[in-house]
Parts: sequence; C-alpha cells; structure tokens
Amino acid sequence: MQYRMLGKTGLRVSRLCLGCMTYGVAQAGQHEWTLDEEASRPFFRQALEAGINFFDTANGYSAGTSEEITGRALRDFANRDEVVIATKAYIPWRNAPNTGGLSRKALFTAVDASLKRLDTDYIDLFQIHRFDPETPIEETMEALHDIVKAGKARYIGASSMAAWQFSKAQYTATLNGWTRFVSMQPQVNLIYREEEREMLPLCADMGVGVIPWSPLARGKLTRPLDVKTARSETDEFGKAIYARTAEQDATVIDAVLKVASARGVPAAQVALAWLLQKPEITAPIVGASKAAQLDDAVAALDLVLTPDEVKALEAPYVPHVVTGVTFPMRFTGRVSVRT
Repeated sequence: MQYRMLGKTGLRVSRLCLGCMTYGVAQAGQHEWTLDEEASRPFFRQALEAGINFFDTANGYSAGTSEEITGRALRDFANRDEVVIATKAYIPWRNAPNTGGLSRKALFTAVDASLKRLDTDYIDLFQIHRFDPETPIEETMEALHDIVKAGKARYIGASSMAAWQFSKAQYTATLNGWTRFVSMQPQVNLIYREEEREMLPLCADMGVGVIPWSPLARGKLTRPLDVKTARSETDEFGKAIYARTAEQDATVIDAVLKVASARGVPAAQVALAWLLQKPEITAPIVGASKAAQLDDAVAALDLVLTPDEVKALEAPYVPHVVTGVTFPMRFTGRVSVRT
C-alpha cells in the first residue's frame, strides 16, 4: 500500500479510502443496495489486510447504521491509533427543524451522535457533507473549531460545493484564527471532470488534500453503459446526477473499455489509475460490495498509464452541467411531541 500525508497535515493516509456507504441496514427508498453487517465485515478485514487505513462514512448513510457497522468492525479488526475514521454531517436525521444543516446546534448534536454510533472517543476527520447557505459561514466555522478544541475531532474537512464557497470558508477561518479544512471531498471521475476547472487548482494552491467520491461514477466506468446492476436500478441519487449525460458518457466509457482491453486489465483499474495519477488527488474513496472490486482498486495503484492512454481517455469528454453539489434541505415535518 502507498501512503500520503493528508494535505499539509502530518496525518498519513492510505492512497485508497474505503467508502462505507455500501455497508448499512437497507432503507426503503434510500440505499436499498447496501450490505448488512454480516456481509460487510469481510470488506473491512480485506481492506486492512491490503494496508488501507482510511475509512469514510456519514451520519446520513443508512440512517446512521453505516457508522455503527464501521465502528464495530474497526474496533474488532484494527488498532484505533493506526486507522483514520472520517464521517460527515449535514443531512437531516429526522424531518424536523434543527435536525440537519450546519448550525452550531446541529453540528454539536451530529458529532456527539456520530461518536456514539462509531463507539470512539474522537473522529479523525469530521467533514461537512455540503455547504449550508442558510447558516452564516462564521457560525459553522467557529462551531467546527470548537469541536476540534473540545477533542471530539482531530481535523475537519469539506465535501462538494462551489470553489468560492470553499474559499470563503477557509478565509473566514484564517481571519478569526479558527481551524481550517484540511481536505475536500468532491466528485471527480472520467465522466465528471468539472472540478478540474476551479476546485482542484484551489485545493492545490491551499495545500488541501483531495479525496474524491464516486471515482468510478457509481460503477458506470466499469462496464458497458447498457449493463445494469441492483445498485444502478435503485440508486436514486446516482440516477439524478447522471440523468442527462448518458450519450456523452458512452464515448468516455468506450474509451476506458478499449484501454482496459488493450492492457488486459479490468476497466475499474484503468479508471482509478487515471485518477490516481492526477497530482492533486490524495486518496479516492472506493466502494466495494465484492472482494474483486477491492482487489481491482489496490491493483490500480501499480498501473501506470502512458501519456497516449491518458489522452485517449480524456479526449471524448465534453463539459457537463454541475451536479451533486447540493442536497435539498426542506423540513416539512413538525416538532415531535412525546407522550
């Protein structure tokens, strides 16, 4: 396994991060393709045996059960001081006021709940899942700073948002002497490369680690476009972010399949190798529901693409509409009344 420092920190992370959204109790209408705890545990062991020490989850994955499964597996299979646990907050945990977003109240409630579900004394990387336009950025950044100073988290990170929003957050922290984000988790893959325009250069300039989500475009880069899976048929978020680009994506997928065929390796290895060769990238977040998928991810670390192969993979790309940077935050429920 290869390792890198996360941004400008002294935190050493594996060049692959295991995405734990795949593991959790399936929820009706959301993440119906997840694996239960018994089926999930072998993937944590396999990842650790491969040298992966970086694990990413969120309070919004499978109603918090992803955090519970992740916490128990790492407690049983790893030494806590050797692994890096990352989780996220923002998604509402109930349809009621103050149960989501990035207010001081919501963040302190969220971090305490995540600590309990993960069964750990601290979170290594506490991330905001999206930007909250309804909360002043000063309130969010001071709350995150206080969470770090309280020992609940070691570092803070962010996920998909506009580059100007991320820049505003960083400079707000700097001006007030608060903790800055050390990482950014954007969507970057051969199908969706819009973050190359502003976010990746901004992270490089600021010394921020980049840990992309969906590096295989929800599996689209691993197979012909017309091949469906249980996840592709039930992943509503995935359908939404790629709904209007099927025709554009087909040519990119064909290019990946051609390079993979010529190399005699699975398409997943080619798509990940392309991402790993980008200098801004620290560690792609890879999901795995089959052992071979994790094997392919590890093998991609040793696959070096030629300049001609990279050119062939990138040539078919056309600009996309920006997607995946916002989640709706509409609370239609009322305050709960206990009897």
